[in-house]
This record gives sequence, C-alpha cells and structure tokens, in this order.
Amino acid sequence: MPRTWIFDLDNTLHHADRHAFPVIDAAMTQWLTTQLAISPAQANQLRLNYWQRYGATLLGLRKHHKHLNPHHFLSACHPLPTLRQELHPMPRLKSTLARLAGKKYLFTNGPLSYAEMMLDTLGITDHFAGIAAIDTVKLQPKPHLAAFRQMLRQFALSATECVMVEDSIDNLVSAKKLGMSTVWLRAHHHQHPAADYCIRHLHQLLHCQS
Repeated sequence: MPRTWIFDLDNTLHHADRHAFPVIDAAMTQWLTTQLAISPAQANQLRLNYWQRYGATLLGLRKHHKHLNPHHFLSACHPLPTLRQELHPMPRLKSTLARLAGKKYLFTNGPLSYAEMMLDTLGITDHFAGIAAIDTVKLQPKPHLAAFRQMLRQFALSATECVMVEDSIDNLVSAKKLGMSTVWLRAHHHQHPAADYCIRHLHQLLHCQS
C-alpha cells in the first residue's frame, strides 16, 4: 500500500538557510527590539537564548512575556512579500513529489500563512493533502510530542502508517517514539538510531518507497 508521507518544510523542501531563515531571524530580532524596548543586540541574544533553552523562541516568549501576542509574533516574523522574493527549492522537487506514491502532508514550525505561501510559490500546493503548522497544533512546536500527536489528530492518521521526512534529527527522534518510519535529509551520511533512512538529496526518497 502507498505510504503516507509527512514532510517538514524548511531545509527539507527548500534551502531555508539561503534566504528564508536570515529574513525570519532579522524580523524576529526587530520585533523583539520594538516590543520589549531593548537594543538589537539584546534582542538577538534573547532570540537565540530562548531557541536554545526551549527549542523555539516562541516558547520562551510565552513563558516569560505573557503580555505578548504569539500570533502577532508569528505574523511579524514571517514577512511574506520579502520571503517570496527569493526561493531555493530542493533539486527535482516537483518531479520527486509527483513520482512519490501515497498521500503527502506538510508539518512545519512556521505559521500556516507562511506554509501556504511557500507551497504556492514553489508550485507544489497540489501535491499536499493538508498542512499542520504551529498555529494549527495549539502553538506547540516540533520536536514536542504534543505537536506530533496534534498533527496526527488533525489529519486523522495513525503514526505507524506515516513516514516523516526531516532535516532535524531531534524531530525524527520524536517521530520515531510515536512509531513513524523516518527519513533523515542531511548533507552527510551520519547514521542515527532514529533514522530508518539517511539521504543526501530529496529525490533519493524515490529509492525509499520500494
């Protein structure tokens, strides 16, 4: 039977490090500077500190700055017109998705508006049956197990029927705990117990479906 594929977005379907992440990080620093009345250097340090301590800057803000609106944060830190200006899709992205048998879903720590824009601009919206974004899973980011469980409920899926495709091994550890099969997309073939398959290029997924 065809498998159900759960795809990460950033650095899985496109090279986010080349444009998207620098834009998001800069917007996040600017928003924190304004909202907390601190210097850009302090804001950047706070952003990194919360990301390292909690796995997502958003979680640090929700814990320590409850007066800030998390939805405003997500919107401000994902300036869609700027993000749309430059795209770096993975090689053979469209043909790989077209040839990969089974339903495909997107699961991202970005907001829904960003995920929808990226799929549309990459020209791959029609390949996906649904999107789970951080604002559809109760603001719980990967790798938290609660986020994965909420995603599975959203799509009415069983973990054991799913294959998670990710560049983050921490996220794959969570997926594996729930019973998913896992594919680790990374530049080097370093093995990890949480990765059933390790690939260097997205199009190598076609070898994982046999």
